[in-house]
Amino acid sequence: MSPADAPDDGTGIHCRLDELLEDRGMTLTALSEAVGVSVVNLSVLKNDRAKAIRFSTLTAICDVLGCEVGDLLVRSP
Repeated sequence: MSPADAPDDGTGIHCRLDELLEDRGMTLTALSEAVGVSVVNLSVLKNDRAKAIRFSTLTAICDVLGCEVGDLLVRSP
């Protein structure tokens, strides 16, 4: 089994994208257009199903939302 096929490893990383969008009154569609990433890919991230994220995507999301990486991604116990 390759790492991509492995079951969830329970990293405990939580994406706060939904909370940040709500705080800013922004939709996932608007973020998608501003960042240049598909709504589907942002939805995967938002729902904690992403296995990886490019630094360029992470930077673009943080730039648009006016936040830091630590505001977007947090480690839950």
